[in-house]
Amino acid sequence: MKLHKLLDSLGTFGNFTEENPEITSVENDNRKVIQGSLFICVKGYTVDGHDFAKSAVENGAVAVLAERNLDINVPVIVVKDTSRAMAILADAFYEQPSHKLHMIGITGTNGKTTTSHLVEKIFADAGQKTGLIGTMYTKVGDQTFEVKNTTPESLTLQKTLKKMVDEKVETTVMEVSSHALVHGRVHGTDYDVAVFTNLTQDHLDYHKTMEEYKKAKGLLFSQLGNSFNLKKPKYAVLNADDPTSAEYERSTAAIPFTYGIDNKADLQAKNVQMSASGTSFDLVSPFGVHKVNIQLIGKFSVYNVLAAIGAALVSGLPLASIILSVEKVKGVSGRFEPVDAGQGFSVIVDYAHTPDSLENVLNTVRQFAQKRIFVVVGCGGDRDRTKRPLMAKIACEHATDAIFTSDNPRSEDPERILEDMEEGVKGENYTKITDREEAIRYAVEQAKDGDVILIAGKGHETYQQIGKEIFDFDDREIAFKAIKQRKEQ
Repeated sequence: MKLHKLLDSLGTFGNFTEENPEITSVENDNRKVIQGSLFICVKGYTVDGHDFAKSAVENGAVAVLAERNLDINVPVIVVKDTSRAMAILADAFYEQPSHKLHMIGITGTNGKTTTSHLVEKIFADAGQKTGLIGTMYTKVGDQTFEVKNTTPESLTLQKTLKKMVDEKVETTVMEVSSHALVHGRVHGTDYDVAVFTNLTQDHLDYHKTMEEYKKAKGLLFSQLGNSFNLKKPKYAVLNADDPTSAEYERSTAAIPFTYGIDNKADLQAKNVQMSASGTSFDLVSPFGVHKVNIQLIGKFSVYNVLAAIGAALVSGLPLASIILSVEKVKGVSGRFEPVDAGQGFSVIVDYAHTPDSLENVLNTVRQFAQKRIFVVVGCGGDRDRTKRPLMAKIACEHATDAIFTSDNPRSEDPERILEDMEEGVKGENYTKITDREEAIRYAVEQAKDGDVILIAGKGHETYQQIGKEIFDFDDREIAFKAIKQRKEQ
């Protein structure tokens, strides 16, 4: 694509430069630049892309997009905001791939990963080739790729969507984080269905207040567009039991479709029955009442299933086949995942890392726990400090044996994080073990037949970040090994 044609997408009058080289790629990492690249200088948290412009030119960049003039020997296009311009240019360079896909975006504090996997499963079972973008990985058909962020920055996102189009993907399901919405990473992405799971405290280290956090999530719905296209209608699938949904419904021109348990909704679960092996409920829908038996456990799982059913239903899939799909799902990695090494007590690993998600998971455990409930829990470093005492309080209130430990301390002192947690449980009974592996081993050694151990916070993660170092660490493997060693002894 010629530079002038690409720059036309920025919507300004006239071209920024007389030179009009052929652009072979658009990059914001100078190490990925090839001959013919347009290099975009983006200011990050720790580095400034403007400092790497000369290196990009040496690597073959034939033009540079920047926020100030630079002393280099290729055309420099100066714009006010390179991050915003990058989203527009990426969409144009990759030929607006999201317009050629059925796009489903899922946002909310908890449940995004499970809901996205459920939706992807439903569409795959319906015979479609699917794409998935989220916390755990990016998936294109049967291929999976590692990810850095829940929602990639705009350049990576549009490149990924173009790959999906080239690979004949029909439906793409993606988690959309509040950070991505605020930073405009999804600008230009044409969603057909936007799903809201819930809103509870998280990321206040970044958003500062719950009101700002709520506004960030709401951008997904307000950006759905303001026109009605009968051939390609847009839907907002909203949790009727979360009061935030009413605000999101007012902010969007998309057709609202609600789901819930406690409040009247377009999709409603009634007569919810839980056991150690699964959950059943009566699904009240526009198409009548259907009995649903899922292999997932807990009220939060019912919400995730309802959200997924809603997203598939407004997309035009038949309800009967949707129900068959969700009933086959056994679970999602690191989400209420059992660890079984033949022991007489239960061990469950879950990603619960917010006060609300921890309380939900512990309440679910209490539904089937016969005896004591152990919870091994910590809080991440360089993140919202205000939720630490809340997490500790919930652990002590909903478990018989709370064990506080490290999560991903990052640059913070692990002991300081634990002290913050202890502020919420003065006078309560708990055990503090800073080393996470030692904490898991302690819980396994203490547990007796009929007890339940919940290891919370890291879920599917296979690493632990301490300082600047990243170590191999998987809660599931540590727990399995500890159980085996106990049995051998």
